[in-house]
Amino acid sequence: MDRAEERKLIRRAAAGDKQAAGECIRAYQGQLYAYILRLSGRPDIAEDIVQEAFVRVLTNLDRFDDRYRFSTWLFTIARRLYVNAMQKLKPVYESDIVGSWQGDGSLPEHGTIGAEVATNARSELERALQQLPPEQREVVVLFHQFDWPIARISQHMEMPEGTVKSHLHRGRKRLRSMLEASERATERIGEVWGDS
Repeated sequence: MDRAEERKLIRRAAAGDKQAAGECIRAYQGQLYAYILRLSGRPDIAEDIVQEAFVRVLTNLDRFDDRYRFSTWLFTIARRLYVNAMQKLKPVYESDIVGSWQGDGSLPEHGTIGAEVATNARSELERALQQLPPEQREVVVLFHQFDWPIARISQHMEMPEGTVKSHLHRGRKRLRSMLEASERATERIGEVWGDS
């Protein structure tokens, strides 16, 4: 959705249009759930945070400054809710569940064996991703999964662009070394790329 469409939709929702509010939720729910699930590793926490984020956003639409992207505002609210929840709960990572979730809901179209190979590789990647420090993990997810530019991540995380770049570089480097250090991960990821 482009910015002009987004602004019209937000204005309609802020004016009380329930259909527009529903469109806002549908437009961002999958991405937001995938983002929080990647951060937390727990579907139950992701569901609760996404629901609470939409409740807060929809009740405070009159405070939204349309000079900015709605998705940035929404993700920032969800991130703050996540940080608060993590202060109350110690996370339990369920990598297999996280590995089976994809933000766009699709699997490779090349049969059962191909789907299993991709799932195994994704599972290894998720295991490694969950071992990154939270800020590195968040930067890597926003940059690679959601294609956010550095400037937008910087604004969202309230840190300088240079720090974001540093977290991204260190996160990638750490992921690569964790994956290369694991024989199982190397094998599973190699199957996807045809290296085996």
